[in-house]
Amino acid sequence: MDRVNATTPATPAGDPGDPARAAFAALRTPEGEHLLAELRDHDPADELATATRLRRTHPAELVSAALRQARLRQRAVAKFGAEDAYRMYFTPNGVEQATRTSVAEHRAARFAALGVRSVADLCCGIGGDAVALARAGISVLAVDRDPLTAEVARANAAALGLGELIEVRCADVTEIDTSPYDAVFVDPARRGGRGRIFDPEAYSPPLSWATAAALKAPRAALKIAPGIPHEAIGPEAEAEWISDGGDVKEAVLWYGEGIAPGSFRATLLPSGATLTAPAPLPAPPVGPVGRYLYEPDGAVIRAHLVADIVERCGGRLVDETIAYVTSDVPYSSPYVAGYEITDRLPFNMKRLKALLREREVGVLTVKKRGSAVEPEELRRRMKLAGPNAATVFLTRVAGAPTMLIGRPLG
Repeated sequence: MDRVNATTPATPAGDPGDPARAAFAALRTPEGEHLLAELRDHDPADELATATRLRRTHPAELVSAALRQARLRQRAVAKFGAEDAYRMYFTPNGVEQATRTSVAEHRAARFAALGVRSVADLCCGIGGDAVALARAGISVLAVDRDPLTAEVARANAAALGLGELIEVRCADVTEIDTSPYDAVFVDPARRGGRGRIFDPEAYSPPLSWATAAALKAPRAALKIAPGIPHEAIGPEAEAEWISDGGDVKEAVLWYGEGIAPGSFRATLLPSGATLTAPAPLPAPPVGPVGRYLYEPDGAVIRAHLVADIVERCGGRLVDETIAYVTSDVPYSSPYVAGYEITDRLPFNMKRLKALLREREVGVLTVKKRGSAVEPEELRRRMKLAGPNAATVFLTRVAGAPTMLIGRPLG
């Protein structure tokens, strides 16, 4: 979401001279709404000609604001879907940092299943999570310090017909009394002027403050970066990593009633498949490459649950530092992609090229873990031709650079 540091001064809520807020207000007039509707399907490549045409009948500042908003809406379709994105309003940071709808809906469903009926959404940004919570039947207090961001969140609640369930407040989240609410959700800012912030104590507000706020609530969830070190997670939390379509999107720390403290969870969307462990698992065995290779979903890897996959398939790791699992019998699971391995070679470009030419491979999927080779560069050097397809894994086996060639199971 588009979040502002809780301790950073922001434009005062009553300041009417903020150009960004003035431009946003103009977009919500009948003239602004008409322009946005006209620009819904415009081609950004024709933007100069479009702007010239529209400025003949509309103020230049309004046209510029509408074109910016139209671009943001087009970008937002990937996260919110076209039906919502073209009714909502966005800021540049809001589009970039907003929670994907599928992930927000999953989290809202978990809150609802826990019996939560009201949530204090702290650092609400443009309101994506608040929208998902409200659609799950939960009333929301959505708080953000930045006046423009709060106005955008309020406009989005109204545009989607959720204004009665979402109260938006422009305030410092550290000053909000959350005691009247069943649960707290905190999504701290994890970006600064120099890009991503990796130190949880440099989040805004810091993870320590967010954790303290969570522990005061009956139930709580804290959104954090997926790469957070496990040692930074307190024993009171259940840690959940969420992937969508195979891409890890975020991690969430859950607290309170109905939560299993100290446990780890990997959730895969859109299926909703969930793998859990009550505590960190012991290191899995390592052994030779078998007939089958399994690539765990990124959420499983981040949650340190690869050992669970190893146990389920009766397999082993190909290397103690690489999250590829191998076995001698086929194994099917929503948590892995499986492959049948046909060849194992020491890393050698010429040998790989000769093998692919012999097999008439014209389509090559390149996967890598523990290798510095770039997939596109490898494909270019192979000079592929032929009707067949193959997958090559560039990795390490027992510490040695290795190429594994195979094909997907099923």
